[in-house]
Amino acid sequence: HSHSNFSSSPPFEKKMFRPRLQPALSHSLGVRSALTAARKKQLAEGPSLADFVAHPQVSASELDETAKLPKKPRERLPSWLKTAVPVGANFNKIKNSLRELNLHTVCEEARCPNIGECWGGKEGTATATIMLMGDTCTRGCRFCSVKTNRAPPPLNASEPHDTAQAIARWGLGYVVLTSVDRDDLPDGGAHHFAETVMEIKRRKPEILVECLTPDFNGKGDLIAVVARSGLDVYAHNLETVEALQPVVRDRRANYKQSLFVLEQAKAAQPNLITKTSLMLGLGERDDEILQTLKDLKSSGVDCVTFGQYMQPTKRHMRVKEYVSPERFDYWQKQGDALGFLYTASGPLVRSSYKAGEYFLGNVLRKRREAQNSTVSH
Repeated sequence: HSHSNFSSSPPFEKKMFRPRLQPALSHSLGVRSALTAARKKQLAEGPSLADFVAHPQVSASELDETAKLPKKPRERLPSWLKTAVPVGANFNKIKNSLRELNLHTVCEEARCPNIGECWGGKEGTATATIMLMGDTCTRGCRFCSVKTNRAPPPLNASEPHDTAQAIARWGLGYVVLTSVDRDDLPDGGAHHFAETVMEIKRRKPEILVECLTPDFNGKGDLIAVVARSGLDVYAHNLETVEALQPVVRDRRANYKQSLFVLEQAKAAQPNLITKTSLMLGLGERDDEILQTLKDLKSSGVDCVTFGQYMQPTKRHMRVKEYVSPERFDYWQKQGDALGFLYTASGPLVRSSYKAGEYFLGNVLRKRREAQNSTVSH
């Protein structure tokens, strides 16, 4: 009953409120239109751009042209950095085998320029760097094109077995295992690394295994797990000189921690060959490079490689300089002079590099022969 009385009230409301609203509304519309007209007149009669130009001989149209800022040109890729498109039966064989077993390589993920040379080699000479623990990293370094995520997918428990199976099938003499950073895992993936090495050695003890590891947040016990797994070469990359570390690498990585990783690996297994890599072309100075070499030597590192930084995408750090082949030769001589077991230096050299693996393979096989002859005597 009360609802029906209320619903009959609209005619009363119209009488009360409409006469009051209409004058106010028409007044505001009149003011607005008046202001608009005045504003238009003011703009039409006001000063032009030419009135603000300091030099009257320069017209407004000319000023508009000169005001355009030129885009900073990107440096052209020098001839010595251009590589052939990867092709060949062995290249396709390795690629198909990786897809079949759902394995990842740093060769593909990091867009390595040597992929054609390494994968396209003849049977027994082809090399590939297997990337363990998926293709998604928990860190975001400014030079690296690998995908990043705070919570990557869980580890594939069959990966150590599948990796060893693939490597045995390829008939390789030397293999490199690397991985993304997995800060989401309690052990950073150290035991997964170790299990993969043991699976490979169980199938083919003669295969030489290099592990290029993350820093495991500088935890000595985890570094030792990998160092004692039966591998032959322990690699961890310093990437750049100390001053550029915060700009180039993820904030969780740093210069002293990386030196500590290499020291701890050698301490856990003194017979290991330890190895690191540096990128040039990021804005580093010569005195900083030399100091880095001295620091590495003091930390007991055996091998150093130098390569040109290549910007993987426009979202990553720009190349500051394309370092000449002559300059790379200079750093190779400096490394040799300081007494490193092996120094590889060239624009297209990468931490996992075929020529380096060939050299280290020979060193390790000679060591084995020497040990065997000592035991036999």
